[in-house]
Amino acid sequence: MAIAPLHPSPPLAVADGVRQVHRVLDRCDTVPALSGAAAASLLGEVDRAVTRLQSMKLALVARAHEAQVADEAGMTGTAAWLAARSRSDGASAARDLRLATALDGGLVQTRRALAEGHVSTEHAHVIARAAEQLPPALGDDEREAIEGALVAAAKRVDPVALRKVARRSLEAARRGAAEVDAHEDAVLRSEEAAALAATKLTLHDNRDGTMTGHFTVPTLAGQILKKVVQQIASPRRFAQRAALEARADAAGRRRRADSSASEVAEAIWERFRTEDLDWSQKYGRAFVELVEHLPTDQLAGKVNATVLVTIDHQQLRAGLGSAHLDTGSDVSASQARRLACGAGLVPAVLGGPSQVLDLGRSQRFFTEAQRVALALTYDTCAADDCDRPYAWTEHHHEDPWASGGATDLD
Repeated sequence: MAIAPLHPSPPLAVADGVRQVHRVLDRCDTVPALSGAAAASLLGEVDRAVTRLQSMKLALVARAHEAQVADEAGMTGTAAWLAARSRSDGASAARDLRLATALDGGLVQTRRALAEGHVSTEHAHVIARAAEQLPPALGDDEREAIEGALVAAAKRVDPVALRKVARRSLEAARRGAAEVDAHEDAVLRSEEAAALAATKLTLHDNRDGTMTGHFTVPTLAGQILKKVVQQIASPRRFAQRAALEARADAAGRRRRADSSASEVAEAIWERFRTEDLDWSQKYGRAFVELVEHLPTDQLAGKVNATVLVTIDHQQLRAGLGSAHLDTGSDVSASQARRLACGAGLVPAVLGGPSQVLDLGRSQRFFTEAQRVALALTYDTCAADDCDRPYAWTEHHHEDPWASGGATDLD
């Protein structure tokens, strides 16, 4: 039977406690010596210990921020100081600082639950953000009730589910359904506006046949893209395409008609299983297919959003050589031939039939055919020292139309 000590140990100084933690960790057995069952049973307690240490770190960050240690160190702010001190990136440091100051400025229940290891720092971020979004007219008792309800929910659900609970947090303050709905709508609208403001896309030509990009889009657009890419890369679609290929191959080779459907299906799935691609590569190829088939017919100018490919007719037929894009890059003739089968591409095959390109005084505005023709000459704006893409340009009369200028390519 365990006997509680009559005189509990006094609180330990933070510095002494951290030193003892290091000494204990130094004495622990290595993880590989544990069995799988033992590792699984200990994982939760280790995670709880890590969370408690993170709570201590956030408390120290709050003290450092209050003491303005960044100014003494000659840094631009506490976030920059923390990033350098903890060897983390600036965004992570700024996020930790926001949570540290939020916990230090209130949120007593969240701070206590985090210190005990019952909620994670991700849960704490959600609760802190929800507290910021509460209507200013709420009283202290209502705010405490809402925080308590969110802390209780955080012990049961993950941070993603907690965000949904937080949007309807006014229910914990016993507000009416209409007010709860209005608050949830306001929170969502605010998040959507912030997401739109943060939306961006960057593209970089690696000069090795690839381009690298990074984008940030609102959740709705991202979910639409994710779903479409997953559908393109799905095993079911793979099976459909493979079955079509198998039937075409069978017709071409005049296979025996006694090949059963089950044999064909098994061959298809075996091909899918042995395909030497991980899912990120499958999704990458699906994204390429999506981009190649984007519709452009409803845009202001088809040529503005359609890649123009210039290639010799014989090279196109043979699938050898190179083709020139109106963006300034080159692709193989075989790639151009593949794209010509279905992508949003305007072929400008040298030696083929031409369209009327010189309209004289019969028409003031330039035609789509003239835009195509000039795309074969210009990759960028025709003005001296202007590097803007040709797709951005507008066509103008060098000799003004009002003064008798003709709508000709010259």
